Amino acid sequence: MPLNLSASNMAASHAVTPVPAGTVHWKKSPHGRHRAGHPPRVGGCDEVAEAGEGRMDSLHDRLLAHAGGLPNDDLLACLLSAWIGGRGVLPAHLGLSGSDYRQMLGRHFPGLTLNPPALEPVEVQRLDERRDLQQLLLSHRRGRDPSEVWLAAIVAAACMGLDHLWQDLGLRSRDQLTRLMRDNFPGLVALNAQDMKWKKFLYRQLCLAEDILICRSPSCEVCQDHAVCFGPEV
Repeated sequence: MPLNLSASNMAASHAVTPVPAGTVHWKKSPHGRHRAGHPPRVGGCDEVAEAGEGRMDSLHDRLLAHAGGLPNDDLLACLLSAWIGGRGVLPAHLGLSGSDYRQMLGRHFPGLTLNPPALEPVEVQRLDERRDLQQLLLSHRRGRDPSEVWLAAIVAAACMGLDHLWQDLGLRSRDQLTRLMRDNFPGLVALNAQDMKWKKFLYRQLCLAEDILICRSPSCEVCQDHAVCFGPEV
């Protein structure tokens, strides 16, 4: 019997309402950041954080119970559970087309019925930018599994957010993002030998491909803004 996992049956506090037209964005609340379309949570910060993590862990485990044993099953389960839990800025269908989203679920989590949050797609005026990022990722894919194509679209959609890329994806740490990149886009990991922040690095690659001067310093090591590009992502 298919398992029906939705925001409403995970917890009432994650009930989802459509956001206004435009891109998904963060709003400030007394308890931290939440995505538009997800109401602010109530209660103490530590208590709320623990409850939210527990719900996402539960959904992650239920997703893996349906996993098909393919590359990126666990990573996609992390992204899906965070997305339904209201973390990150990924739009409708994780930034995939509706058909690709259903194909991804059917391939990696067969027998699972998952009701997606009602969110807006990426704003139309940034589609070219998103396609360029997606093509950059695909040009460095490992070529091991079709899920790399879906992950390229998901990462490109998350780049439309305003925070660090791992946060916009809804991941728990930069280490998870580095694992995503290493397992699926190893060519970019090799190019990012100095460990630049991933979103800055991806946009830097786009600028270099177009011969756009993006930094006046002769090298990153002597740049006054070194910490902006290479500092801790918190």
